[in-house]
Amino acid sequence: MKNVIIMLLIAVSMCNTACAQKISADKVPATVTSAFKAKFPTATKTSWEMEKTNEYEAGFKLNGSEMSANFDNSGKWLETETEIKVSALPASVQSALSKDFAGFKINEASKIESAKNGNCFEAEIEKGEETFDVLFSADGNMLSKTKMEKEKGDKY
Repeated sequence: MKNVIIMLLIAVSMCNTACAQKISADKVPATVTSAFKAKFPTATKTSWEMEKTNEYEAGFKLNGSEMSANFDNSGKWLETETEIKVSALPASVQSALSKDFAGFKINEASKIESAKNGNCFEAEIEKGEETFDVLFSADGNMLSKTKMEKEKGDKY
C-alpha cells in the first residue's frame, strides 16, 4: 500500500511539472509583466500560467478577442495566439486540412504570431479518439503535428 501511495505522489508530481500551471500575477517575474504590459497595454482579464520552466503565458482579452502570449523569464516575447473562427483559416490551410486530415473535425482555430515561425495558423482537429494540434504556415505547409492527450473534463 505504501508503494502505491508513493507511486501516485510521483505521478501527480510529474504531471504538475509537465503541465502548465496557473499562477498568480505576483508570482510572474517583473520583467515578464512589464514586457506584457508594454506589448498589450489595453489587455483585460489577464490570467497567468507557467508553461514550462522559464516560460510564462498570459491569457487575456484584447479588442473582443481571446488571446494568449508567451514570454521567457527575461521578458522576451515568444508568441501570441489569437482565437479565430474556423472559417477564417486561410484557404490554403483549409485545403491542406481537407487533403491531409480527411474525416477530421476542426474543433478550434488560431492565428499565431511567433518569433520562431512568423505568422502561422493552428487547428485543433479530432477524429474518433484522436486529437491533434496542427500548425501550418500561411501558405498551407504543415509545420508540426502534436497529439493531444484528453484530460478529464475535455469535450473533444
